[in-house]
Amino acid sequence: MKVNSILAVAAACGTVVLGSGCCCFCAHPNSDSAPWVALYDPSKSIEEQFDASSGMWSAKDGVLTSGKDGAIWTRDDYENFALDFEYKLEPGANSGVLIYCCNTKKWVPNAVEIQLLDDYAEKWAKDPAYMRNASLYGHCAPTKSNVRPAGEWNRMTVFARGKNIQIICNGEKVLDADLSQWTSAKTNPDGTKIPSWLSRPWAELDTKGKVGFQGMHGKSKPYFRNIRIRPL
Repeated sequence: MKVNSILAVAAACGTVVLGSGCCCFCAHPNSDSAPWVALYDPSKSIEEQFDASSGMWSAKDGVLTSGKDGAIWTRDDYENFALDFEYKLEPGANSGVLIYCCNTKKWVPNAVEIQLLDDYAEKWAKDPAYMRNASLYGHCAPTKSNVRPAGEWNRMTVFARGKNIQIICNGEKVLDADLSQWTSAKTNPDGTKIPSWLSRPWAELDTKGKVGFQGMHGKSKPYFRNIRIRPL
């Protein structure tokens, strides 16, 4: 990668590039100003709490999962929030968490997808870094892959403050991005090509919308638990 491309990535993803080639982030975001609120209460039905097709999602012992390729959506819109959850992936699983969604019927170009992926699976080995676990899918790669092997629980916290998105995965800050840098729907700030189905520039996307969780995209299930949110 050329130097100007590295600098473009650094500017877009909020990193500081040092002479040694390492990236340093600012301090962990402070979100202690408001209490956490559960997005999923196991004592209530899924349909009471989410906009989801009947029978597409199921729950057992407080764990949500789906054997179909469809997303589940919050009924409320959210802006300036911290989203915290645990997730587990079956071998080869490909899922995601969606934020800022303004159109749940056509969510692919109208939301920011945080990729949840079994990075250990051979089937994904040749995928670009911006399609790996904890990436902003198709747009911005994480600084490292620290997802745990399939079958183990992971914890992720997403901080969404307007155009700034920060991701903590398993206790490490792995992404810090400024969506206003994505003024094109075809090319990322570092010059890489955006997948054609992501046809809306993120700089134009509203920073208030629904939160969603993607079901089984392929043949392997994702699992979610302890989902909570709080305003920032």
